Amino acid sequence: MERMIAHLDMDAFFASVEERDNPRLRGLPIVVGADPMEGKGRGVVSTANYAARAYSIRSALPISKAWQFSQKAKRKGRPEVIFLDVDFRKYSKVSHEIMEIIRKYSSTIEQASIDEAYIDLTHVESFENAIEICKKIKQEIKEKEKLTASIGLGPNKLIAKIASDMQKPDGLTVVHPEQVENFLEPLPIRKMPGIGPKTELFFKKQGVMTINDLKKYSKDDMRNMLGSPRTNFAQTQSVFRPKASTKLVRGKWGFDLYDRIRGIDESPVTEEYEIKSIGEQETFREDTLDFKFVFERIEGLCESVIRRLKHSDFKKFRTVVITIRFSGFETKIRSHTMPKPAGSLKVLKGEIAKLLMPFFDARENPKRKKIRLIGVRIEKLS
Repeated sequence: MERMIAHLDMDAFFASVEERDNPRLRGLPIVVGADPMEGKGRGVVSTANYAARAYSIRSALPISKAWQFSQKAKRKGRPEVIFLDVDFRKYSKVSHEIMEIIRKYSSTIEQASIDEAYIDLTHVESFENAIEICKKIKQEIKEKEKLTASIGLGPNKLIAKIASDMQKPDGLTVVHPEQVENFLEPLPIRKMPGIGPKTELFFKKQGVMTINDLKKYSKDDMRNMLGSPRTNFAQTQSVFRPKASTKLVRGKWGFDLYDRIRGIDESPVTEEYEIKSIGEQETFREDTLDFKFVFERIEGLCESVIRRLKHSDFKKFRTVVITIRFSGFETKIRSHTMPKPAGSLKVLKGEIAKLLMPFFDARENPKRKKIRLIGVRIEKLS
């Protein structure tokens, strides 16, 4: 039986929830993320609604830059951006309600993140029926949650994922099996999942702009050019002759990409959605080496992580992780896995403190660099 997979992606999810819950915000540009502190903030944008995107504000943009764009718009007489803190607990609750709606239409869904899911609709037997199901899901979310979603429908997860981004917001893009290659060929290479900025730059230097351009390479070419997705393509000297110092894990990524640009993807929709970690981080207003201040902020992050653990389906953790970013953006990540699971704030604070201490002496910070960002994460949840 021909596979039919849908990918649902909520539109500007965090910002849309805030706009829904606060009528005075409707129609205004909204950014959810760090405090901009009048252009001095040091975090990033988590979500921007479509009104804010008209100001060139996007997810992961430095919050200070978002504030500058807002002020530029204000000087032109346009509405100033409303900046809001992230309310993860509220968004998680709404996400749960949306997933419950989806489950009424398919017994096989894969929640890919807080605001997106793959839905296996193969059981409905035809694309016409699958399209009707997608319309019903979108309508029910709109009626019950007062939010919009965009859906891509195709013969596999790859095509569905790409299609869901084609007509945002509130879109429905359908790609039948016989349309797959024609659908993909004119797209910029960056639209292909797995091609990031460095890979894009590498290919553009070879004159490759679209997915169709990529198809001029054979499978062996792809194998020779590309290693794992983590390869630093900026270090690659030419298409077929990487520098001797660049170690590539040859084969798999090149073969995978060869198939992907032809729309081939056999990966199943997995029903389990497993939270692999819970973490919090904070960017300081000023870089610092004040141990008392840093330790107090670390303790606060630990408390937030434990609160989130208690509100999740998990009770214990085995691995603790600390992230330290210095001024200059050098980042170090250190972790420790305990012999037995634990679930208390006391244990988390103790283990994180052990990982933190070396950053205040020559073990991890011999040049006494000031700290810009700290993060706490727990893994191996049970």
